[in-house]
Amino acid sequence: MDKIITLDYGSGGKKTSELIDNLIVKKFKNEALSALGDGAILSGEEKIVFSTDSFVVSPCFFPGGNIGKLSVCGTVNDVSVSGGIPKYLSLSFIIEEGFPFSDLEKITDSIAETAKRAGVSVVTGDTKVVERGKGDGIYINTAGIGFLRHNNLSPENIKNGDAVLISGTIGDHGAGIMLSRNKNLLEGEIPSDCAPLNFLCEKLFTLGDSLRVLRDPTRGGVATTLCEFVEESELSIELFEDKLPIRDDVLSVCDILGLDPLYSANEGKILAVVAPDRAEEALEIMKSTPEGKNAAIIGHVTDARAGKVTLKGDFSSRILTKLTGAQLPRIC
Repeated sequence: MDKIITLDYGSGGKKTSELIDNLIVKKFKNEALSALGDGAILSGEEKIVFSTDSFVVSPCFFPGGNIGKLSVCGTVNDVSVSGGIPKYLSLSFIIEEGFPFSDLEKITDSIAETAKRAGVSVVTGDTKVVERGKGDGIYINTAGIGFLRHNNLSPENIKNGDAVLISGTIGDHGAGIMLSRNKNLLEGEIPSDCAPLNFLCEKLFTLGDSLRVLRDPTRGGVATTLCEFVEESELSIELFEDKLPIRDDVLSVCDILGLDPLYSANEGKILAVVAPDRAEEALEIMKSTPEGKNAAIIGHVTDARAGKVTLKGDFSSRILTKLTGAQLPRIC
């Protein structure tokens, strides 16, 4: 661990994992926390899924959404990929003195619209205002509660031969944010993929135990998420480069900035690992929803290189690791 916190610790990659493992889990260790899912599963008369997230995206308005829409989608999706049906949200603002009231109203309108679309209710919250120059506009924290409907989603369920699917194009959110910060890179804009995915997840739950694990590849992108699936495992994942759905404009932005779209954030996509005999069914389920129309089978699980993720091209292959460095700070 370093002596000070750097931006790298917020990247969602290797340093973030070190912070969580060596500080958070070590000090607060319990069964629910140690599972390290996107949400905790809590026992009771009916099991619930509980998740929380904070949003610091810059700029707070971007093509395809804003920090308000993102805050709802992020928490709804975390509850959903944990096997839950999201129902309730908390909403907390930290607002900088001088922030335009009209912008705050746009953000709250977006929260209300997105919550309605996702079928969730904002039921509690908090507001704090900090001095001018101390808050960079606005930060939002949300927590979500849902009821567990799929009780067995975990990387530990992955088996040799399983298929790896993604529900749509890769890296849209990260590339869109970076282009909005650097408008002279390309003409036009790339809309964020920010969207609630609870209804898509609920359809996938019908696959039962054939659905091994779900995850939304946000910070750290697809590559980092897949590395988390197989790290410290006897299994590996092989991706097919020619099967990856990536928009041409996302490729262009990443190429100009020297970034890899596989490490670019997504805010409206799901990675799923599915039993091979149900992979086509899972693909059709995804494609039957607006959010999954560009879904694809992008790889499979093997036992060739324990704990590794490999990207295989026509004439070469390379090992993908967790994101290192703060490639895309303030992305969500």
